[in-house]
Amino acid sequence: MILGILFNVGLIFYFKYYDFFIENVNAVFGAGFNLRHIVLPLGISFFTFQQISFIVDAYRGETEDYSFLEYALFVSYFPQLVAGPIVLHSELIPQFRDTKKHKINFDNLCRGIMMFSRGLAKKMLIADMFGKAVDYGFSQAALIPVGEGALTIPEIVIVMLSYTFQIYFDFSGYSDMATGLGSMFNFDIPMNFNSPYKAISIAEFWKRWHMTLTRFLTTYIYIPLGGNRKGKVRTYINTLIVFLVSGIWHGANWIFILWGILHGVGQCINKLTHGIYVNMCEKVRNAPLGYVIGGLVKAVSWIVTFVFINVAWLLFRADSVTQWLQILKRLGVTNYDVRSEVIEGFRIPRFRYVLEVLHLPSADNNVLMTGCVMAMAAALIICLCCRNNYERTYRTNVVSLVFTWVLLVACIVSMSSISTFLYFNF
Repeated sequence: MILGILFNVGLIFYFKYYDFFIENVNAVFGAGFNLRHIVLPLGISFFTFQQISFIVDAYRGETEDYSFLEYALFVSYFPQLVAGPIVLHSELIPQFRDTKKHKINFDNLCRGIMMFSRGLAKKMLIADMFGKAVDYGFSQAALIPVGEGALTIPEIVIVMLSYTFQIYFDFSGYSDMATGLGSMFNFDIPMNFNSPYKAISIAEFWKRWHMTLTRFLTTYIYIPLGGNRKGKVRTYINTLIVFLVSGIWHGANWIFILWGILHGVGQCINKLTHGIYVNMCEKVRNAPLGYVIGGLVKAVSWIVTFVFINVAWLLFRADSVTQWLQILKRLGVTNYDVRSEVIEGFRIPRFRYVLEVLHLPSADNNVLMTGCVMAMAAALIICLCCRNNYERTYRTNVVSLVFTWVLLVACIVSMSSISTFLYFNF
């Protein structure tokens, strides 16, 4: 087991972290070791974690009746190979053995196509729209923080929220596509997202965001370290270790390490204050206007959590910790201009005529800003009010057929522009 884990950790270290390690050795000791610029194998972060989970479970005697072919298929199963979810052998291999799944099931095929098209639409039509503001914003963030062309306060807010929605719809969309592809082959792939922006605490956020990564880190790192069974201090240390590993896993850069530590600290603060929060809710429940007060407490908790997530995502997207700090410092500069280039991606064709009919300001910047506000509001409503695609009931009727193919055609047309899946980098 130890050799197997070391092999997989060594594999991901060499391909993903070798140059990062050499860069820091050169910086600290003034050495001149050459970087290798190693090409990252697609999906290595995911299949190495799956292999580690299999090795540990094999050590526990849970995989004795599996063949090598079943193991190889489990590790290389393509729908979730590139960006998750991180599945366990107990979730896939028994399905591989089920002979009923070896035949075409048209209900599953239709459900898979519908789910795949909706996931693709999340990525191509929503995430990429927000991505245009993010890309331009961070290209300007590379400028001198107080110089001409640097981001203004509203531009920082727009770029920050845009990335928050971009990474949500990008990763959530890919998870839906993986689930849809699995359904086409009659296989059930575990849910990886459960409306994470509904969370009212960092702990709840990680129960909803990238759920299979949270499960892996809990099962194979947090619990073996002792979990919460060895006192409060040890619990906080174990929590910080888990989130440090999460940050390192996401990328070979100090921004990811600091991002993981930030979330670990947030999780520890949540553990410290959870009892106070529960007691407060219990007290206000029986008080006059307790329902209203309880709602306000939850609303404040959601706002604090959402702001924390946004600031942390800003770090996640930054090119360096220094750039992130410079952007945050710009929030203290009193400049409220918004350039059209930042919000150009939110342009709605012929929307100016609608504003003119309504006798509203119809200058180009007003058109773009209105489109930006509408896009942000719509995205937030989808995140907070709509059911997950995994939970929907898919009906095979004419309406579903037309809607699905309209989405697919719109996505295919949108593929003429440059697009990348964010989690391909990790």
